[in-house]
Amino acid sequence: MRMTNLCAAALAMVMTMTAAIAQAALPDFAPLAAKCGPAVVNINTERTTRGAGPEEFFGEMFRNMPPGFDRFFEPFGGVPGRGQRAPRKQKSLGSGFIISSDGYIVTNNHVVAGADVIRVTLDEAGGKGRNLTATLVGTDEDTDIALLKISSKEELPFLKFGNSDELKVGEWLLAIGNPFGLDHSVTSGILSAKNRNIHSGPFDNFLQTDASINPGNSGGPLLNMAGEVVGINTAIIASGQGIGFAIPSNMASLIVEQLKSGKKVSRGWIGVAIQDVDETAAKALGMERAAGALVGDVMPGQPAAQAGLEEGDIIVSVDGQDIEDSSALLRAIAAKKPKSTVELGVWRNGKIMTMNVVLGERQSAQSEASVSGEGNDQATLGISVRPLADNERRELKLNRKEGLLVVDVDASKPASEADIRPGDVITKANGKPVATVEDLGKIVKGEGVKRGAVMLQILRRGDTFFRPVPLPQK
Repeated sequence: MRMTNLCAAALAMVMTMTAAIAQAALPDFAPLAAKCGPAVVNINTERTTRGAGPEEFFGEMFRNMPPGFDRFFEPFGGVPGRGQRAPRKQKSLGSGFIISSDGYIVTNNHVVAGADVIRVTLDEAGGKGRNLTATLVGTDEDTDIALLKISSKEELPFLKFGNSDELKVGEWLLAIGNPFGLDHSVTSGILSAKNRNIHSGPFDNFLQTDASINPGNSGGPLLNMAGEVVGINTAIIASGQGIGFAIPSNMASLIVEQLKSGKKVSRGWIGVAIQDVDETAAKALGMERAAGALVGDVMPGQPAAQAGLEEGDIIVSVDGQDIEDSSALLRAIAAKKPKSTVELGVWRNGKIMTMNVVLGERQSAQSEASVSGEGNDQATLGISVRPLADNERRELKLNRKEGLLVVDVDASKPASEADIRPGDVITKANGKPVATVEDLGKIVKGEGVKRGAVMLQILRRGDTFFRPVPLPQK
């Protein structure tokens, strides 16, 4: 009996010590909230839109009626829903934070987009807020960042940007914002992941956190334990819990500095179409590891073409920084200034070479072309192809040694799994031009089967890219 009591006492002591250790390991967020809270602001906007009432529904019903139909409604004042509708005020809520004592404020572009009036509420002692009208200094839609300015007679509290690159997964973070209009709500969590691409824009590189973020938190700061802004809370997954996303401070601070100086946000540009290198592509190209950005097209006259980059090159580094995928290349180049020179590490024909490229300014261009037809069978890949006619090659600006039109794709074969589609034009296989069924068959049955994959260069509706197709090995 005595032994049982001793065991119970020992167990209780261990549990008490474990609880004390766990409690000691948890950070105290109170000083951080008190220090940083006054620099966080609530943002509410107003914009005027044309009002929509019950007549809007009927207007949609009658919108596509044939000519002359309107006259039946003339005695009743016309077709319901047509004509001018009364304007109405639309309001939205968000968050932001002050970054300088003279009143510059950072928030999300989507918080203030299209606003006629932007009002900022400052946090003051006693829980009372002071309302000020803000001026929009500038925005960057690609990164969803906006810069505002308010005027105040006294110096304002402000926050500084920290280094988001130094963050470690599992590190404690604090979010302050205005969720659902509940001003200056504080939530805590950890850094769940870095470099998240949620496909919301061309430069996605989000921090993921499990700190509670809700509608209204947008534009608010994500803070490290030193009270530095390491992220701007921007997005959530509506169907999930504990999954929020923030723009990294190192990306945001570069954009903010350009907006603050009154300049248009400018980004570097090399003029290539790129895609990721997956395991199959790496195998087809003889690479040891799937990494880098595969160049699918080099735009004539653009910096990459002038520097000598070619279709099929794989960009593996920028100024010594490793490039893991196409998104990383976009961000690395966009962070450089136009007219600056960058050194690219390029994988070509099994070797890495360096190329210096003088950057242009980011732009976009699209072109379209379409083809159709019927043809022969290439059984190994599971596609039917035929050579292009001379007039088709001229329309697509291809030479006589390039161009096989994909007529049909067997849904059960490798080509279908690799997203090869009818209407695609195969211009090269493993970097070699193909103009006949025999050209393609020789490459597929030779080095393709030997390597276990073949890399097809595809032209689709004016865009050039690569599709690696896995093959059974001998």
